[in-house]
Amino acid sequence: MLTYPLLHPEILHALGTAGHGAQILIADGNYPVITRSNPRAARVYLNLAPGLVTVTDVLKVLVNAIPLEAARVMGPDSNAVPSIFRDFRRTLPKHIELERLGRFEFYDAASGNDVALAIATGEQRVYANILLTIGVIPPPNGKL
Repeated sequence: MLTYPLLHPEILHALGTAGHGAQILIADGNYPVITRSNPRAARVYLNLAPGLVTVTDVLKVLVNAIPLEAARVMGPDSNAVPSIFRDFRRTLPKHIELERLGRFEFYDAASGNDVALAIATGEQRVYANILLTIGVIPPPNGKL
């Protein structure tokens, strides 16, 4: 039994085998995970019901489990800013900026070879998809 907040065995395995530069897709309930993610990526389906589990639920756990280097989001073609982007910014470490991609550009990125894990959620908000890049853990003394 683990006492750490992240307990899901498949997610733990995927994160444990991923390294620097690997990517994690956290997808909303509308996202076509089966056709728009790397076919070699581990796929975890947490979409129990509409609204359960949400993208932000998953993100809150992952930011405390892995070092993050970058975050890309799917945005509408207009300049509108989806409300979930505010939640992403609040949850992500301060040094992480949201890189906004168009729908098909995001699909291409999420289908790339570096995507090691795709997590489907029951998130109902639109444009609630985020692609995280795993960073590095610096050496204890801070020297290379």
